Amino acid sequence: MSNYIVHSKEDRDKILKFLGIQSIEELFKFIPKEVLKTKIEISDNLSEKQIKDKLTSIAKLNKPLNSFSSFLGGGAYNNYIPSVVDYVTSISQFYTAYTPYQAEISQGTLQYIFEFQSLMCRLTGMDVSNASMYDGGSSLAEAILFAKRINNKKKILIPKTVNPQYRQIIRTYITAVDVEIVEIDYQDGITNLTNLAKNIDSDTSSVVIQNPNFFGCFEEVFKIREILKKYPDCLYIIYTYPMSLALIKPPSEYGADVVVGDAQCFGNHLNLGGPYVGFFTTKEKYLRQMPGRIVGKTVDKSGNEAYVLTFQTREQHIRKSKATSNICSNHSLNALASVVYLTILGENGLKNTANLCIQKANYFKEQISALSKFEINFKSRVFNEIVITSDLDISKVLKILYKNRILGGIPIGKYYPELKNSILVSFTENNSKEDIDKYVSVLKSL
Repeated sequence: MSNYIVHSKEDRDKILKFLGIQSIEELFKFIPKEVLKTKIEISDNLSEKQIKDKLTSIAKLNKPLNSFSSFLGGGAYNNYIPSVVDYVTSISQFYTAYTPYQAEISQGTLQYIFEFQSLMCRLTGMDVSNASMYDGGSSLAEAILFAKRINNKKKILIPKTVNPQYRQIIRTYITAVDVEIVEIDYQDGITNLTNLAKNIDSDTSSVVIQNPNFFGCFEEVFKIREILKKYPDCLYIIYTYPMSLALIKPPSEYGADVVVGDAQCFGNHLNLGGPYVGFFTTKEKYLRQMPGRIVGKTVDKSGNEAYVLTFQTREQHIRKSKATSNICSNHSLNALASVVYLTILGENGLKNTANLCIQKANYFKEQISALSKFEINFKSRVFNEIVITSDLDISKVLKILYKNRILGGIPIGKYYPELKNSILVSFTENNSKEDIDKYVSVLKSL
């Protein structure tokens, strides 16, 4: 518990007057009443130690995430984070650093951003990367605007297998842009290629594919590339879960023009939803249309290796009409966490981690196949996420799992009405065989 120095009544009255409110309770009026506990019963005349002990005992009533087996995913993953990651990111010179405009005093920050860019290019196989972005969803939305700037076409094809939250972010981003979103149906958990081919035409700006997709399935990315060959101006945008790139071919090998994603799985805690760290990679010929900024490597006048901000294509630095984005910063501390994580694991360590994810998912798949009341929705190959369905009430199933200290997954019926009794279940190296067996045992007991 953090230390707390009590304010006097006079102090509190001054603060309330400054804020223009009558009571402390007004500060919390936006919190729903059913979850707000406005008063804690504490006896008068207690010592500081006694008050701390009382509040600590109340705090222990919480159920922290680490006391549960978590099978949540859908874009945020509970991967193991080596201790050295938090140690390095806690060094004060890193976490208090401002945007590195002054290269002469920002070499450490500039270097790790450069390393982040290099690592993202190595994973995706693309030519250039920016210095990171806010998260995966904003990276994907920026990719669509990026494509629009390049070919000035109006139609965007987005399969329903793309994360529904990202699709909503995209719609928010394009509110004032003259583009049309066309959603493509899926079949057996992957993009329906017949539907895709029917909708693509000479006015299509980009085709967006998530691979592995929201259902955890691998898309037929090479076949989609063949469809796009007839439309050379159309950009092929890939949203990827970067952990999977340790095992599968990089998007550059199937002709991606832009590859984006979220590097949260590389050393960043779940943090109740953020901040995370998006990445944006593309071909060198599109360099000047990228959002955000890029760090470059050079030498100083003495011949020493040095790092500088090379491209800054936002409205603060150039005429607004030529700016590629209103992104005003990059999540450099989160990018540093990813750099440390990837450096510590190395190529073999990352492959082993990704292999554990896919093995655990397939082990769960085998166990579920033996149950009578649950089944796997799709037969397509998966990485680390699986959609399961049942005739039972899924909300009740998840509550029973919760009582057994299992966060059973994400109910996806609110996004896909046709999958109203389905759960997206995710696996990382943190899910032990015992965790999975317990999960299956609870389902079996229903």
